[in-house]
Amino acid sequence: MAYKAPIKDQLFVMNELARLDQIARWPGFEDAGPETAQAVLQECARLCEEVLAPLNVAGDRNPSRWDNGQVHSTPGFKEAFRQYAEGGWQGLQHPADFGGQGLPKLIGAACSEMVNSANLSFALCPLLTDGAIEALLTAGSAEQQAAYIPPMIDGRWTGTMNLTEPQAGSDLSLVRTRAEKQGDGSYRLFGTKIYITWGEHDLAENIVHMVLARVAGAPEGVKGISLFIVPKMLPDAQGQATVRNDVHCVSIEHKLGIKASPTAVLQYGEEEGAVGYLVGEENRGLEYMFIMMNAARYAVGVQGVALSERAYQHAAAYARERVQSRPVDGSTAAAVPIIQHPDVQRMLMTMRAQTEGSRAMALVAAAAHDAAHAHVDPGQREANRRFYEFMVPLVKGYCTEVSLDVASLGIQVHGGMGFIEETGAAQYLRDAKILSIYEGTTAIQANDLVGRKTLRDGGATARWIAQQIEVTEAELAGSGSPHARAMHRRLTAARKAFIDVVEFVLEHGKAHPNAVYAGSVPYLMLSGALVAGWQMARALLAAEHRLPSAQGEDAAFLRAKIATARFFADHVLGALPGRRDAIVEGADALAAMPLEAY
Repeated sequence: MAYKAPIKDQLFVMNELARLDQIARWPGFEDAGPETAQAVLQECARLCEEVLAPLNVAGDRNPSRWDNGQVHSTPGFKEAFRQYAEGGWQGLQHPADFGGQGLPKLIGAACSEMVNSANLSFALCPLLTDGAIEALLTAGSAEQQAAYIPPMIDGRWTGTMNLTEPQAGSDLSLVRTRAEKQGDGSYRLFGTKIYITWGEHDLAENIVHMVLARVAGAPEGVKGISLFIVPKMLPDAQGQATVRNDVHCVSIEHKLGIKASPTAVLQYGEEEGAVGYLVGEENRGLEYMFIMMNAARYAVGVQGVALSERAYQHAAAYARERVQSRPVDGSTAAAVPIIQHPDVQRMLMTMRAQTEGSRAMALVAAAAHDAAHAHVDPGQREANRRFYEFMVPLVKGYCTEVSLDVASLGIQVHGGMGFIEETGAAQYLRDAKILSIYEGTTAIQANDLVGRKTLRDGGATARWIAQQIEVTEAELAGSGSPHARAMHRRLTAARKAFIDVVEFVLEHGKAHPNAVYAGSVPYLMLSGALVAGWQMARALLAAEHRLPSAQGEDAAFLRAKIATARFFADHVLGALPGRRDAIVEGADALAAMPLEAY
């Protein structure tokens, strides 16, 4: 099935909910208004629909391969990456001082969704490069920024993130890769890193590895980790990548999905040691790496939105074409396209509502990131910073878990044909599974939500979000339409359930941590569904406001937006009070099972 970029829905969210017009008033973003956004999205859609999407199935069936230390990408990927780089897409939201376009994260996130929908395996390469750029912009020296950021922005070089080791998965305190300081100020690195996405490839002339390692004599645990730049090819005085560094790809993984994306095992220091350059100060590496990790976590959440969109499009197209069975209401004696059957409609509406809710949540979070950096009011910058940080685990955790449900429903819509690889529906589910795992599993995101985002500030940010939702509830109550009244009832009940859970976390988080963390993932999913539903409620109000003056396709789009929001209210928000009960009252049932009984 051909991919069609959802530009109309993206622009609706960007303009009506994320308020791109306000962002364009802030210093640095003056040229990033709605007209610019539409032009950028249309051009990105062309690249995604015509160049990247046709390679998606090819990458699944003919993945990257390793041969004696060299990785050969899927045929067509190298040429596609060249077009991506020449189009300036790597620098879309990076500073113009380094060759980027300096556009808001809001526009960058919408484009990222398209690229990931078109070809998730391909998109992972620029995603990691974005993270490396962000880390250097924050913690790199002026010399490092000048040497490494421009060639990554123009696509001559790419970037990676090297955290995991065979014995150190999510627990980075166990990192053993060592760094030995040299007389010239550089370091030599020795160790093994695993699960390195696009850690070796033939798309670009150089790869900039951002590596966590320990300097001799460093403190134990995470406090003794430093961050290093370790290029695959060492640049000369003119910045040309000329000399092979002592870092080698010894294998790539055989995976369930994202098969065109090479996941490398990298060996540092097979000979004299890999030359590396310290970023910032020694023993502050995890602090710097979290810059990359937070950027990557948000980006992976956008990948979840992207997979959901692609799976929904595929399933809806199939349901319109597949003729099977007579309608249950007896309206015709002949078999009809399955899209006319109520349960298929339920599945498609679930897929659509969850996709649109996830997209709205992610793009509103991106706008908060822009406000946190560029708003003229310091108070607004701080409020948006807190909101964005609260949102990162929700975008990452909720949107990726939703993508699994959506992709699974997509297969179910296809019936038995969905289980057959040739239809393409199965690839989305296989690709989606990694999203809830890498860059921190859903449980890790939930632990972050409980510990850093709720307990640390005494629930202040959570309560602030609830207050903003109450404002929307008042607007719904004043609308008078049956859809707004239904949304008001569901959103209010969901918000109250959320507050009950927040109070439970605050009351028991320190005294009974097992009881709280037993419900941490359900808390994350409740919070994500609430925030997504809040954005759907705002979308409903905006659509109702615009509908009387709309005609033709615009009117049909707005009516569909209202119907989708109503479905989200009844079928997603309506379930949240029950989820609240499981979190607040369900810990005893979990604790009742002795460990030896598992």
